[in-house]
Amino acid sequence: MKINTQQFSYEEYANAGELNPADASLLQAAKDATRQAYAPYSRFRVGAALQLANGQRVTGTNQENASYPVGICAERTALSAASAQYPGVAVETLAVSYDNELGPSQHPITPCGICRQTLAEYQQRFQAPIRLVLGGLSGKVIVIPDAALLLPLSFSSENMK
Repeated sequence: MKINTQQFSYEEYANAGELNPADASLLQAAKDATRQAYAPYSRFRVGAALQLANGQRVTGTNQENASYPVGICAERTALSAASAQYPGVAVETLAVSYDNELGPSQHPITPCGICRQTLAEYQQRFQAPIRLVLGGLSGKVIVIPDAALLLPLSFSSENMK
């Protein structure tokens, strides 16, 4: 038997004011996007902002539906919009923020499992890592250098060959 260990490092900032200007601006775009979320059931509004390799920025929000689980997460909304508007253009950085209408929004949240799998697929598709900038409306912010770190041993097209 062999025991393997996988671990990763990420950056932690006390608040968005400590980020470099590009990351702070992208996180602010994600915070602003939360106002456009459609979350009448959970009251948990999520916004995502992508920085693309061509310099363009695309945002997305969570979109809930009474016929749960038909809704879609902010990250996947933004990725889908970017693919439709800018086909073949890689995502460099994804910022995610949220506004929990039922409580504080003062710490980072990470993408759900479906979004992690989707991010892994995008990275494989473009052969480039996607940086993550994650924060609430206030409080600490974390920056993860490669979204694939959130889903070790992920399923990919390589498994289907």
